[in-house]
Parts: sequence; C-alpha cells; structure tokens
Amino acid sequence: MYTTMKKTFFYEFFPTKEAEEAAKARGVPYRVTRTLIQIRDITPPPKFDPNNPWIINKSVTTGEVMNGKLMLTHQATFEYIFRYWSMEICKHVIAGHKSYVIILDYTDDDNLKRLQGESVFFEGGGNDTYFLGWMDLVRSRDVCPGDEIGLFCDKSTGMFGFKLLHKLANPAQVD
Repeated sequence: MYTTMKKTFFYEFFPTKEAEEAAKARGVPYRVTRTLIQIRDITPPPKFDPNNPWIINKSVTTGEVMNGKLMLTHQATFEYIFRYWSMEICKHVIAGHKSYVIILDYTDDDNLKRLQGESVFFEGGGNDTYFLGWMDLVRSRDVCPGDEIGLFCDKSTGMFGFKLLHKLANPAQVD
C-alpha cells in the first residue's frame, strides 16, 4: 500500500514535570503548545484532475479584493498546499512570515500569465487562517467581490494555479 506524508499539529496538552514547575515558578498557568509534525497519511491525497484542477473554489469577498490577500482555511491549506511543501517552508509560514510564491494565471488559456514579486506571497494569519497575496491578479483580472475563482497548488513545483471561473455580472450585488 502506497502512503504519503502530510503535515498536522501535535498538541501537548499535558506538561512535562519541568514545564509544569517552570509555569508554577513564573506564576502563570501552563499553556498548551503545538508543534508542526509530519505523519504517514493512510488516506490517498486529493485526486488531481488535469481537466479541472481547481480544487480550491471560492467566492471572493470585498475584504479580499481591497486588501489584496485571499484568505484560505486551515483545512484547505494543510490538505491542498502544505502537503506538497517542505517542513521548513511550512514552519516559516505558520510563524507568520511571508513565503514568496509564483502564481500562474490560467484564465486566458491562450495567454498563460506568470505573476511573482513582492505582492505575490503566502503567509500565516490569525486563528489558523492563511493568506495568498494576490493584488497583482486583482488588478490584472479586475477581480470584484462575488467573482468565483479556482486555485490549486502544483505538487511538483509548489506554484499556484489560478483561474477566474465566473465573473459576477453586477458587482453591486455583493456587500
């Protein structure tokens, strides 16, 4: 049976005796810690369909357009992105740092567009959310709130694939 590795958090709910005593000496309660680890994944990774690779689909919000940061959930990030990245890069992002990435824009099949630079990055946010810096795409594709987009992370290169799947006819319909 073929297994792959995936990343997850290991939570340390019960302190070691030393950690418990150190917290007591400082007069603060013990805080649960978590560490990023790699585990054997007995379920197969998500199937990649070359005819429809847009495994992450979402309707864009006003904040994502205004801030130039596309929010991705913990589940989507760990299942579809971190699975293919190195532990070092994942730890860097989880620590709140930016990791500069490349986005390939497949919206116009005849004219593939490559975006990279200071405004194209992936970073960790609060509350187990993650952000893809995509301001260059917002501007070049005139992305509006309510537009539906698709993303995937190419497992062999780590690059993001992007496509504007559906342009909202009347952007005034969305808050």
